[in-house]
Amino acid sequence: MSNPHVETVTTSADKAKLGGAVLLLVGALVAFYALAAQGPVAQWAALLVLLAGAVAAFFTSESGKSLIAYGRDSLREVRKVVWPTPKEARQMTGYVFAFVVVMALFLWLTDKTLEWVLYDLILGWKR
Repeated sequence: MSNPHVETVTTSADKAKLGGAVLLLVGALVAFYALAAQGPVAQWAALLVLLAGAVAAFFTSESGKSLIAYGRDSLREVRKVVWPTPKEARQMTGYVFAFVVVMALFLWLTDKTLEWVLYDLILGWKR
């Protein structure tokens, strides 16, 4: 990551931007339901315009800028990952399935052995 030490300083302008984004979001929902009589075009237009305003207000705040920086850093890290080839992925999947089958058999055998020891040998219950 590019910024390991993060200091959070919230200014009143930043709080105002976040508050405006919340108000625009609430306004978008209110406008959508309030404009039901006007028809779906007016409803969706008001909703989309106010939501776009809320997103724009959020991304101009420090929190939005931090989110964008985090996304860029994440993409940079994903590009560094060495992904397995399809052959390697199939092999590892096969190993996992084989291990699951072996463990299932082991647990079944352990369960049946304990059942036989407890019920047949110790308690003498014959079914």
